[in-house]
Amino acid sequence: MKKYEGVFIFVPNLEEEVRKAEMDRIRSIVESFKGTVEKFEEWGQRRLAYEIKKTKEGYYAIMNFTSDADAVNEIDRISKINEKMLRHMITKDER
Repeated sequence: MKKYEGVFIFVPNLEEEVRKAEMDRIRSIVESFKGTVEKFEEWGQRRLAYEIKKTKEGYYAIMNFTSDADAVNEIDRISKINEKMLRHMITKDER
């Protein structure tokens, strides 16, 4: 199993319980593939460097987790079709 860091940018006007449910969904994907979530940190609403889908702000969340590549592929697949998420990026944590 390898360590990963995921950055997720949600649309800014989501209700808190909907946003928490989306974050729990991502966490449950990692855990369903026998991975562990070390840290899930919310950075809050911030201004984007450029507009994405005519949106100037987004809600940032960072997740550090350990898992295999199958979990990363599933998170990537789900994030691409999720309309509540503007962008996401998952990288290997080399630390």
